[in-house]
Amino acid sequence: MNDKVLTADLTAYYNQQFNTRVRIPDYAGILTRWKEESAHVRRTQAGLFDLHFGDAAEERLDLFPARQPGAALLVFIHGGWFRALDKSDFSFLVPAWRQAGFSVALPNYTLAPAATIEEIVLQQLRALAWLYRNAQRYDIDPARIAVAGHSAGAHLAAMMMAARWPLFGEDLPMDLVKAGVLLSGVYDMEPVRHADFLNVDLKLGPEDMASLSPAFMTPSHPARFITAVGGLESEEFQRQNRLIADQWRAGHVADVPLTGIHHLGICDEFGNAESPLFRASVDLMKSM
Repeated sequence: MNDKVLTADLTAYYNQQFNTRVRIPDYAGILTRWKEESAHVRRTQAGLFDLHFGDAAEERLDLFPARQPGAALLVFIHGGWFRALDKSDFSFLVPAWRQAGFSVALPNYTLAPAATIEEIVLQQLRALAWLYRNAQRYDIDPARIAVAGHSAGAHLAAMMMAARWPLFGEDLPMDLVKAGVLLSGVYDMEPVRHADFLNVDLKLGPEDMASLSPAFMTPSHPARFITAVGGLESEEFQRQNRLIADQWRAGHVADVPLTGIHHLGICDEFGNAESPLFRASVDLMKSM
């Protein structure tokens, strides 16, 4: 088999593995529901919207303070293959987390192809650094910051866990991120660059793999984290989930089984106070 055939086979395989839309019949309907529920939350929950953490227009975050001062902070980074969706689409997650006693921050980022993944990572570094530096102003406990993310957002969350924070700012502690929740993420970027329906916008090359694949990095410190992937998700999402748990086993607390859940359904589980995923995540946050 020649190289062109091998490349075509890889492309076809990873296009199928990463195309989450084809596995979810009501994909568009779910996104619409999220938008509607999130709009309701922003009308009815106390929040601070579009706080600037950087110079770019998209470098803004929404902050929903806990009812009690000095609470731990959950930073949730949205997915969308680095090229779609918005922080405002995920406000629906907030009520259960505020009810459990936590503040919630939802940072945005410039979408590809306007930004490279490296630039998006740097934007998330700026967001977390801003939250740490402004913790007292917003009644956040800077010693209890956790990061969570879904899909591409889980990749970004893992990159935050791997960050050497003092290199980014002398005032930033190495253990700025105390815990993580990684949901249906991609941690080995080599397969992603072979999915041409994605890479037309992401523009990943072989030279980007080492610096953008958190599974092959060493976490900055042994922060405790949990993983989860939907039982209805593709083999590659399942593999990626096992990979980060194995590579970062020193801090891995648990993998939460989600039988019968698809790629979008995992976000609903994360915002559902009755779900095993939510309860495991709350336990992790409380142990910080």
